[in-house]
Amino acid sequence: MARKVDVPGAGRAKIINPWVAFLLAFLTLGIYYIFWFGIRNSELNDYGESFRADKNPLHVNVFLAIVANTIGALLIVPPFISQWRYYKRIGRAQELGGLDHRISHVTGFLLYLVALFLLPFEIPYAQHHLNRLWEHVAAEREKASMGMRGAAAS
Repeated sequence: MARKVDVPGAGRAKIINPWVAFLLAFLTLGIYYIFWFGIRNSELNDYGESFRADKNPLHVNVFLAIVANTIGALLIVPPFISQWRYYKRIGRAQELGGLDHRISHVTGFLLYLVALFLLPFEIPYAQHHLNRLWEHVAAEREKASMGMRGAAAS
């Protein structure tokens, strides 16, 4: 169902079939979505630590991000802010990883808005872009370790 790849800073990130994540969130009535969102944010946090020791460019308090998307919905605004920032963070991670075609945070946010009324199509969109990031970073690390790139990333 999922395979793990070695990613500098993130340790082992999961490559998940985007549509399996979608179906799990749908079938569990959103419970899986909470875990998925938290784990993906943790992976981004860990990956960001490999870039700057003094300040992580991708850092977010995972607990607060989950609270914003669950209990924060009572205040209406927090989930929207959290989702907007989440897709911006994925794009920033892709930029740091050297990917040319990056996620559109506007598209991700619009898919989140669609999910409020229909189905959570933002999950496969985000997971697809995260999979691309982890596969790219792992491939670049492998190339560097074989001497095909500059110094191996730590």
